[in-house]
Amino acid sequence: MIEAELKARVHSPEAVTRQLDERAAARVEVYQDTYYDRGDGSLEKADQELRVRTVHGTDGRRTVLTYKDAAVDEASGSKPEHETLVDDSEAAHAILQGLGYVPVIAFQKRCRNYEFEVGGRRMLATLVQVPEIEGTFLEVETLVDEDQVEAALDDIRAVLAELGIGPDDLTRETYTGAVAARRR
Repeated sequence: MIEAELKARVHSPEAVTRQLDERAAARVEVYQDTYYDRGDGSLEKADQELRVRTVHGTDGRRTVLTYKDAAVDEASGSKPEHETLVDDSEAAHAILQGLGYVPVIAFQKRCRNYEFEVGGRRMLATLVQVPEIEGTFLEVETLVDEDQVEAALDDIRAVLAELGIGPDDLTRETYTGAVAARRR
């Protein structure tokens, strides 16, 4: 499946939060993300990602192992995504390191997640704050087959427009890149 996704900088977080609160119930969570690569950086060079994410929320804690392949849509950065739940986060880190992967960067994301349906698609809208990066971001995503990416992105653009987010607000900046730049 392809994670069709657009990300934007939010200039009026309170207004967007109010609108999303009217659309769906919020799930407030904190993500602890650790990104891995091979020692030669070949995953990053190939536009691939390998991540262990531990999610802390009101309903407990869960860990997800994620692999994202290279983008299939360059404008949005939408990528094939494969995820699985992991019972033991420490074991997941140990396995990846034992296989020769090295942690490249780790950081926290504070998220307010909203799940809803648009045009028959399950959407996830996430308001994101990363303590090391100034501002608030909004990610809107849905999982689709590759032949549905463009139509899904159109649906996502419509959701963003309803929230007052325009094309000029969109960004391809990654959290990993922004955090790394901040730490330099």
